[in-house]
Amino acid sequence: MTDISSPRSRFAILVELGIVLTVLIGSKLLFDQIAWRFAGPLSLLCTLITIYFFARGNQETVSDFGLIRLRKWWSFPLILPQSALATVAIIASGAGMAYLGGALGFWPVEEVPSGVEDRWGNIVGNFPVYLGWLAIVWTSAAFGEEIFFRSYLIRRVEALLPGVKWAAALAVIIAATGFGIAHMYYQGVRGLVVTGVIGLALGTLYLVYKRNLWPLVLAHGAVDTLAFTAMYLDLDI
Repeated sequence: MTDISSPRSRFAILVELGIVLTVLIGSKLLFDQIAWRFAGPLSLLCTLITIYFFARGNQETVSDFGLIRLRKWWSFPLILPQSALATVAIIASGAGMAYLGGALGFWPVEEVPSGVEDRWGNIVGNFPVYLGWLAIVWTSAAFGEEIFFRSYLIRRVEALLPGVKWAAALAVIIAATGFGIAHMYYQGVRGLVVTGVIGLALGTLYLVYKRNLWPLVLAHGAVDTLAFTAMYLDLDI
């Protein structure tokens, strides 16, 4: 694994993070004006391209970002139990926080956050729209978000805090906060809190799984697929 924690590289990391966040926020504001529904995925794509060039300059490999090569044919089935646990963690943490916030009066328990349904367009019974969002789910959400909000941010924050005992935990919290903020623009405060808690669960599992990102990618994609399938079928769940 490439070492990026030297004092000199820590300054470079701060500069890199500034550029990456500028690309993320700037492209998001731009795409908000021309393609609001797809502003998140498009801005994330721009951000991942920026990260790719920095990673090449740092001589980092895909394995450094958790995309560990599965060398044997039986390696894939072995990650399925981890994916199943991550799937349960996403659903339990998300549903649990949504219900708890509602019970405490922070938001209506049954009400869908403003902006959520509008973002998906005419998905109910519309198979092409449904397939389009599934493509985005497995590329931008499952793959892209896990790379950025789990492996990239956690790795970079840890590199800024060498020798700090709780660096990994702090990195998970910061990444989870960013994950929540990224979903706030169309889900409001409820989305910030609920998605942030999901981010904490996923970040913790990322460390537990020894920074293997594949189980989280599969779980993220599976949960979002279930959600979009329910919307397509107009199921009240």
